[in-house]
Amino acid sequence: MYKYFFLILFSALVSSANAQQSPVKWNFSAKKLAGAKNKYELRMTATLPKGWHIYSQNTPEGGPEPTKFTFANNGLVINTGKPKEVGKLVKQHDENFGIDVLHYADKVDFVQVVTVKGNIKTNVSGEVTYMICTDTRCLPPTTATFNIALK
Repeated sequence: MYKYFFLILFSALVSSANAQQSPVKWNFSAKKLAGAKNKYELRMTATLPKGWHIYSQNTPEGGPEPTKFTFANNGLVINTGKPKEVGKLVKQHDENFGIDVLHYADKVDFVQVVTVKGNIKTNVSGEVTYMICTDTRCLPPTTATFNIALK
């Protein structure tokens, strides 16, 4: 009986250790651009706790996982390029990876411009995969999903 109890307790502890949640708070919003027919600005904002940073989409190969946005196919929406990064970019040599890495602390906005075909209300959905670190540790890459209404 005790063997089963300890086995269940051990399994629960291992599961909770592996289920480490990312401390990043994401906010996803859309704003129709004034004077532009059917164009919207999608704003995907990452807010990080003090001491943490998130990597740029442009972090070089051989380094940490860069932030990457994947948009679901929607025949009504045309993306214009990839999201622009708005925030205080830090370039720093990372001894762990042996390269210069690009990252943001505190807060960063990823801004994507999209055009909707016609006068139709629709959504833009997808996911963002990102990695966050402090000066002493990193969390494994994490994926967050989003669904942004275009009104």
